[in-house]
Amino acid sequence: MRTFLRVTLTVLAFTVAALALPLTLGGITLSASFENRYTPRTDGISPQPVRRAHDPAKPTAVVVVGNEGAVVSDTLAPFEVLAASGAFNIYTVAPEARPVTLTGGLDLVPDFSFADLDRLLTSAAPDVVVVPALPDLGEPTTRPVTDWLRLQSSKGTLLMSVCSGSGVLASAGLLDGRRATAHWTRIDGFDDEFPAVDWIRGTRYVDDGDIVTTAGILSGIDGALRITERFAGTETARKAAEDVGWAHYSPGASTPMPQNTFEAADTVVGFNTAFRWDKPMLGVLLTTGIRELELAAVFDTYGQSLAVETTAVGVDDTPIQSRHGLTFAPRGTPAKNDVDRLIVPGAEAAAKHAADGYSPVYLHTGPGFPFDAVLQDLVRTTDTATTQWTARTLEYPTGHLALSGTAWPWTVTLRPFGLAVLGLLVAFGIRSRWRDQSPARGPGRVSRTTR
Repeated sequence: MRTFLRVTLTVLAFTVAALALPLTLGGITLSASFENRYTPRTDGISPQPVRRAHDPAKPTAVVVVGNEGAVVSDTLAPFEVLAASGAFNIYTVAPEARPVTLTGGLDLVPDFSFADLDRLLTSAAPDVVVVPALPDLGEPTTRPVTDWLRLQSSKGTLLMSVCSGSGVLASAGLLDGRRATAHWTRIDGFDDEFPAVDWIRGTRYVDDGDIVTTAGILSGIDGALRITERFAGTETARKAAEDVGWAHYSPGASTPMPQNTFEAADTVVGFNTAFRWDKPMLGVLLTTGIRELELAAVFDTYGQSLAVETTAVGVDDTPIQSRHGLTFAPRGTPAKNDVDRLIVPGAEAAAKHAADGYSPVYLHTGPGFPFDAVLQDLVRTTDTATTQWTARTLEYPTGHLALSGTAWPWTVTLRPFGLAVLGLLVAFGIRSRWRDQSPARGPGRVSRTTR
């Protein structure tokens, strides 16, 4: 019995030794990977947005972001679609008038605070409110947003959520008794958390009258085109889809799609988040006139991979305006930031060679949807498994792309096993040292110290 107990304790001790380093170091890196997605700026600057003309004859659509930020493509993709349609006054709005951080370190200066928008519309509600995924879903910090959404809904606003933004609507009680959808990684959890909602899978959006919900990330484009159809007709929506380069427009109905589920290859994201300690830092150059989708493509593709980090930089510290008038504030210049690569998104910036003095990588030098070039760069600089995970997370069809590269991040994958071996070697060393320093005991043996 004593022998069995001793063997059991020894096995347990060596198991703990093998797991200690991978779990400790991996846990630290994992936590930092998610925290860095919304790292707020610390310089205290608060630039003002550039005001755009308001046409009272057009319906007004707004994309709401929380004080803690929002997912970048959930925010910018519907914004560009609605702006490209020409059918709306389109703005961004937040509880407070200060910069908010979108995923990947892109600082958006909202067009209006809730109070400012109220004054612009003379207390009327906007016609459309788009709700992206917020990082603080379920936290008290979302209350200004959920309270405001309930108020707009009571006034007859058409609400549209993108990705896990449906969780924001559900937490506000606005989806009870309704059909809705969400990102495939969250919908099962929402099913448990919000049982009063009829969660629908295998579709890019669900139109339930005065609330439209969409599935993951780029499904927000389909939802925005549906909104455009309802306000301005199918032909206007078709032209908007062509303008933004979206080849998957389905007039009048949502396109069915296979419901994604977690697969064995998706473990790559665990290795990327926990054991890729040498993630390259990409400086993303902000240039005036850039399309909102070109920005979203860079920050969300690299960001969703969890294999690369990004930060927004500018040729100087001056805020820039995107094609449809949004204001973004860079975090310094390439010279002031320690970046491994300088990425320059935007076809216009590439045509103008906007950053030739910095040895940049121009991404959008050819035709295609803005996410195509970024996914192709990602597969060249990481691996196929990471890139396929990213595309599935974005819910972006990639059948038209040749995404071939290194199959798997083997170096990163071997790191936890190397740490486990190191832990075992340390444990063996400690055990051997302890045994060498312990007096011999047992029948027929004489202690070294009592001869």
